[in-house]
Amino acid sequence: MKIKLIVFLISMLSLGAFASPRMVTKEELGMFKNSTTCVVLDNGGILYNALLKDAIEKSWKITPFEFISQKDFEKRRTDSRYSFLVLMKGVHDKDPGGVSYDYLSLVLGGPERIVTDMPEICSIPVSYSLVNSDNYGYVLSPAIKFMQRHAKTLESKRVLIMLNGLKYYNGTKRFTDNALLLDKSMMASNANTEGRIRNVYPYYFKLLNTKEFQEELSLNPKNTMFVFHVGPNHQSGSGKCFEMIFDMEGNLYYYNSRSITNDNEDGFNLNDFKQLR
Repeated sequence: MKIKLIVFLISMLSLGAFASPRMVTKEELGMFKNSTTCVVLDNGGILYNALLKDAIEKSWKITPFEFISQKDFEKRRTDSRYSFLVLMKGVHDKDPGGVSYDYLSLVLGGPERIVTDMPEICSIPVSYSLVNSDNYGYVLSPAIKFMQRHAKTLESKRVLIMLNGLKYYNGTKRFTDNALLLDKSMMASNANTEGRIRNVYPYYFKLLNTKEFQEELSLNPKNTMFVFHVGPNHQSGSGKCFEMIFDMEGNLYYYNSRSITNDNEDGFNLNDFKQLR
């Protein structure tokens, strides 16, 4: 994922990242394994911080960790003894609308002057920046579990992941034995009814409203996957959207990103379903 550097801004109020960090080298991956991971809390993000702390304390196993402020992040980020789990913001290139998204990023400390040059282990888009929403809280725990799996996968599959990004995981799992939970608000108009979905997706799924969707996930269901969508909104005719499928154990089954147009609207659509068969 290549992002053009637009502006660099880091302050006690926000962390701005307008380019994608480069992937860690094998040597840096070894340094990460021996680092202490600093989990950067968001100034003012009370619910986000609570959900993040809970997910880390329950699931983070790969390195020692501690929670720090954004001010401490700025002080420590040039030190390679530390890695950082931090919320960053980015603007994609080739995006005429300049649509901005928040990413949960796992990066390694080092001498880089610019935050977005820090070596990246993993970055996952979680939200459209201009919407003040905590609706992605349910994905934090699966995403944090996935990042640890991903770091281990990088040890042997780094070149393939460097070539394919998170699409490396597409097609590595089968959908026949798992329920797929769908939030209707995340679906494109061509895939927002059970009938339309059944025409292209032959496996078991549940199409739910947002409340039902999040209630089911709160039960930490087994043998269950869920769609996670990030985009500007269904009224926007520009920008990019991201489609992901996780399970609660931290496996990533599907990843895709695409430009939004009037003919290719925001939301998980029938073309996404066709890739799952």
